[in-house]
Amino acid sequence: MPPTQTASPDGRYDVLAAACPTRQVINRIGDRWSLLVLYALESGTLRFQELRRAVDGVSQKMLTQTLRALERDGLVRREIFASVPPHVEYSITPLGRGLSGHIVAIREWAYANITDIEAARERFDARP
Repeated sequence: MPPTQTASPDGRYDVLAAACPTRQVINRIGDRWSLLVLYALESGTLRFQELRRAVDGVSQKMLTQTLRALERDGLVRREIFASVPPHVEYSITPLGRGLSGHIVAIREWAYANITDIEAARERFDARP
């Protein structure tokens, strides 16, 4: 079997190289909450507390950090409305929407394979 191609087509990036900036992208979408937040925003704009309810189990601190990181990466837009109290809404950006199809594929793969994964875990945990 030939070796896996790890470099980008133009040769500028190699995700397996420690200094490659694409690793930051992989880390962002692979963290515990980012995919869930993006998935929740696929259906439309949400306020912070709506997102917190949608992503069961996320703390206020982690949701704030995740949203800030996703906004910094251009995947989520934060819009502040001048009112008392301030009204803040979050929505997925076109860049984030481009990731959505991949999120759906990962979710569908997880749904389709969770039984096999759970069985593998049971076999592993039963080993002496």
